[in-house]
Amino acid sequence: MITGAGSPRAPETTSAVRSTHLVFALLGLAGATWASRLPQIQERMNLDTASVGLLLLLLAVGGLVALPLAGPFVARVGPRRAVTAVALLVGAGLGAVASGFALWPPLLMTGLFVLGTATGFWDVAVSVHAADLERRLGRALMPRFFAGFSVGTVAGACLGALMTTLRVPVSLHIGAVALLVALMTPVTVRRFLPWPAPMSPSSRGEARGSGAHTWRDPRTVLLGLVALAFALTEGAGSNWISLAAIDRHHTTAAVGTLAYAAFLTAVTLGRWLGPLIVDRLGRPGALRAAACTACLGVALFATGPRLWTGFAGALLWGAGASLGFPLSLSAGSDEATHAAARVGVITSIGYGGFVCGPPLIGALADRTGLAPALLVIAAVMAASLALAGAVRATPAATREKAAHTAPAAPDPTH
Repeated sequence: MITGAGSPRAPETTSAVRSTHLVFALLGLAGATWASRLPQIQERMNLDTASVGLLLLLLAVGGLVALPLAGPFVARVGPRRAVTAVALLVGAGLGAVASGFALWPPLLMTGLFVLGTATGFWDVAVSVHAADLERRLGRALMPRFFAGFSVGTVAGACLGALMTTLRVPVSLHIGAVALLVALMTPVTVRRFLPWPAPMSPSSRGEARGSGAHTWRDPRTVLLGLVALAFALTEGAGSNWISLAAIDRHHTTAAVGTLAYAAFLTAVTLGRWLGPLIVDRLGRPGALRAAACTACLGVALFATGPRLWTGFAGALLWGAGASLGFPLSLSAGSDEATHAAARVGVITSIGYGGFVCGPPLIGALADRTGLAPALLVIAAVMAASLALAGAVRATPAATREKAAHTAPAAPDPTH
């Protein structure tokens, strides 16, 4: 049965959705694997805290180098081929980290730069395919795909803890995950839907050549600022919640870790439930609700007098931080012609929140204390309310969706 012009068959779409979830999870697994063994890497290389920061900076710089190039690359080769290529590069980066740990520290550093670069390309490629599925199915899916990424990071962290407890060598652990990612991802992406969605030759040329102009598109820049605000909020939570809980409430490291776990759980659940929220409130309404929730959570966490208020604040903080980044990517991908270039720009701007936000909070905390410094995040979330209109679908995207989902004309031969 034909369900609409250019619509994929239901089994193909279901398979593509599942494979996209898995690819997001593999990306999370790859990133969390090496991070879970960072204490052993620090000990092996005799690094102080500042030197560990430089290692993390190598990873971030690799991502920043890749992201401006990722959009045009994905537009040219398509998400399936792009993810296949960069999965091999991710495997090579992790393999270099594993080998460098055992043999030569500079190789480990090179591996981190390669891993960051490959991850930047992967982020854009899989997000473009996820947005294409949203367009074809006509409902919000991006938050749930990002929940898959969160599940992958949790799985990677838990696996790392298990490998550490069992005293499995770092190189063996990271090398095995590198092999898994490099072999499993190309098989998984075979179930991606064909890309691009049907376009005229002129539209394909426009898509490939739109990268430079996209940086001057006001709506795309605003969506990048939305991504930046929520990336700053999520990154600050990931890096500072456990330390702030210990500092503010004079509790143990174990309790601080539980506060961080509560935050991660809320991020994952918020993303999994995100499509239901978007269906009920629309993208702008969902973004406003998320920003208000995060603002309240940060304020409660930073000023609440009791430990239980800290945990409640961490849960609200995580739930609110969960939706902004995926919703900005969904909005940037509304029009298939420009999706790859716009996702590249939005991700590039948003990535700055993950890279620059936590160090800036740390620098401010040296002057004010950690809890007061975190109130800057609440102010950022309050300011992001003014940007919520940017995630509304454009008229061109609405027409494109209507044309895509319109019933097919009857076959004149029947």
